[in-house]
Amino acid sequence: MKENAKIYSLNSSKVAAATDEWLAKRGVTKQDIAELVLFLQKDYFPSLTTEDCLEHVDAVLSKREVQNAVLTGIQLDMLAEEGKLLPPLQDMIKHDESLYGCDEILALSIVNVYGSIGFTNFGYVDKVKPGILVRLNSKTDGEIHTFLDDIVGAIAASAASRIAHRKQAEREGVTTPPLD
Repeated sequence: MKENAKIYSLNSSKVAAATDEWLAKRGVTKQDIAELVLFLQKDYFPSLTTEDCLEHVDAVLSKREVQNAVLTGIQLDMLAEEGKLLPPLQDMIKHDESLYGCDEILALSIVNVYGSIGFTNFGYVDKVKPGILVRLNSKTDGEIHTFLDDIVGAIAASAASRIAHRKQAEREGVTTPPLD
């Protein structure tokens, strides 16, 4: 190897910016995700606002492993829209086949960062599909969101978990909340 060979290093701010850009291009705003978080937590914390939820969505989206999952899932959805995947994977993703669970597994990699509450929140939001998830699951606009719908649900579930852990820390007087 040459002494002056450049070592690969991707700038984290570029990954974060790409994540925000691709979510927006796919029609998902942070506000949409914050509304899902509020849906998940409003019964437990009645004074919670969407602005509070947005802060936690931003914190979840600041994690590189979350950004990696977002970018990977969106790219797979787009490749399926373009018909660029090999069969039978093309059909499985295009039709969001019920026996294809890799989309949920990718989403669980996000939730895994935020503990068991995140898992239960994800299962719930994936089942009832509120808010933006209605559109992402509609399959009427010609776009494929097999991965993105689960990823958005996972981000919301993770932010909801983060809120729950922080609220518990506040009640206990802990100054260093868990799950940053």
